[in-house]
Amino acid sequence: MSARHAIRQFHRWVSMAFTLTVIANFVALGLGKGAQPPAWITYAPLLPLALLLFTGLYMFALPYLDRRGARRSTGERDTPTAAV
Repeated sequence: MSARHAIRQFHRWVSMAFTLTVIANFVALGLGKGAQPPAWITYAPLLPLALLLFTGLYMFALPYLDRRGARRSTGERDTPTAAV
């Protein structure tokens, strides 16, 4: 399994955990009858959300980094030059 595949799989599982923590938060708010839910329920989605941010940004940048690396390996420049 490649690192890219592992990060993509990790992102999928963390997204499911994030969804479950958000659902638990709404359920706690609905069943609270005006009282605030415990802080650990309120802040539980923040850790998966931070992990989703970092893995998502990594996956977003991959195509651009691949293109840049491919250009450098073939000897092309990053900026095109006009033909004379």
